[in-house]
Amino acid sequence: MVGQGVLRECLLDPEIESVLSIGRSKTGQANEKLREIQHTELTDFSAIEGQMSGYDACFFCLGITSAGTTEAEYQRITYSIPVAAAQTLLKLNPTMVYIYISGAGADSSEKSRTMWARIKGKAENALLSMPFKAVYVFRPAFIQPLHGIRSRTKLYNALYALLSPLYPLLKAILPGYATTTEHLGRAMIAVAKRGAPKHILESADFAHIS
Repeated sequence: MVGQGVLRECLLDPEIESVLSIGRSKTGQANEKLREIQHTELTDFSAIEGQMSGYDACFFCLGITSAGTTEAEYQRITYSIPVAAAQTLLKLNPTMVYIYISGAGADSSEKSRTMWARIKGKAENALLSMPFKAVYVFRPAFIQPLHGIRSRTKLYNALYALLSPLYPLLKAILPGYATTTEHLGRAMIAVAKRGAPKHILESADFAHIS
């Protein structure tokens, strides 16, 4: 869902010349700036390395709900895949800005009893240690999808549909905990272009970035 949001904003941004999307399925978007690679083995990018150089930023948005997911599978998707992508990109684009979508409540100490928080914190730490031009971690809380964007998790879609009418109230009461796919995408692009005062950005930190 976040990937759909940042892709939309990238394609709309006149300063962004080209976008490469890598994923297990196509985005369904058609745009002259967009090139897509379908790649199923996301812990090994050696087969497509030749097509991954020459980029200024990576927005890593792949994720999965922890509900009903084993710890081994959650670690593979949440830790192994973003680290594998970063290792390949660091070799090809060392001056790149790498932005990783984590989540509110991620645990940097890696000691949480909550599985998803511990593994997300482990992924954050691994990525932040890499010598890119810069690495930023975004930890969004509630995200309201806009412009027809939908989550691939059915439960989340039901939740968003239920809460959508309440979003203005939620934003007014808890402005630091609610954002939209549009604003989050723009904030990610702004940080890739201009940087940010710190490398782990909570929802309240990017509420006013655009």
